[in-house]
Amino acid sequence: MLSWIGWIATAMFGVSYLCKRPSALRTVQALAALLWIVYGVFIHAVPVVAANVIVAGMAVFSMFTRSGSQNIVDPIIASPQPPDRPTYCGL
Repeated sequence: MLSWIGWIATAMFGVSYLCKRPSALRTVQALAALLWIVYGVFIHAVPVVAANVIVAGMAVFSMFTRSGSQNIVDPIIASPQPPDRPTYCGL
């Protein structure tokens, strides 16, 4: 059962690479990091816990700040689209 927590966390981090919206990316990464923290606590692996506390903290912090994201222009959103083309959406 314990190894499943690690496998689910691994799968969630993998899924985070499919996220198109920064908010979805940060949410998935934060949740995956929380699972890694739980896994690290159960197996008594301080480096796993410490690394993922940092990752989760940065993901949550970046959810509530706009620094760094203000200068990012998404080429899909910024490019003109014909009316019959679907609008941008992601995870």
